[in-house]
Amino acid sequence: MTIRVGVGGWTYQPWRGTFYPDGLAQRRELEYAAAHLGSIEINATAYGRQKRTSWCKWRDAVPDGFQFSLKASRFSTARKILADSEPSIAVFLEQGFTELGDKLGPINWQFADTKAFERDDFARFLDLIPDAQDGVKLRHALEVRHPSFADPAFLDLARARNMAVVFAEHDAFVRIEEQTADFSYARLQRSVDEVETGYEAAALDGWARQARRWARGGRDVFIYFIGGAKVRNPATALALIDRL
Repeated sequence: MTIRVGVGGWTYQPWRGTFYPDGLAQRRELEYAAAHLGSIEINATAYGRQKRTSWCKWRDAVPDGFQFSLKASRFSTARKILADSEPSIAVFLEQGFTELGDKLGPINWQFADTKAFERDDFARFLDLIPDAQDGVKLRHALEVRHPSFADPAFLDLARARNMAVVFAEHDAFVRIEEQTADFSYARLQRSVDEVETGYEAAALDGWARQARRWARGGRDVFIYFIGGAKVRNPATALALIDRL
């Protein structure tokens, strides 16, 4: 069991001088972030393929035990009929991220808040997602936002494929706490600029307790501070890591 805490991305100008030390070369920002955090969620993969050489460079920049999670292609998850996504899923899977090896964490399949649950279509979509690529085992998380996904039929589909349902701390999205996989994936989005650590100490204490509950039974846990007061998110992640 490993609890990994991180943020979304690593290139963000307001982090320079707040999270990144003054004078740190931009090309070393990933190296610095990975030395202090347990994981980073890559958002760019939702919008386009990355070069195989980039995956190799990122792999070599981070220490053993660190893992990247990836956003799946929006060209797969934004379709009206999800079962028609096979070509775009293939394009996403074949871009070379398996070069990360054991530094590859879960793939987050994120759906729009307007996408409602249709059981048969969603089941066919999940059948298009493989358990491995290029000989590398894959783990998948499902970030759904429409209230219709608060349905036992959806949870059964996720559980049957050992896919985690993303726990989203966000006022506008459905909040599903059911654990459906051998790992947990949480995206916490309520950091505020007025607090140096993004969240008050009591809230961080609560998330530390929750992380340990998710980890019971040997479950890996991935927690990301995303959105909210983005400039604070590295400090928030570090504060939670200190508690863990």
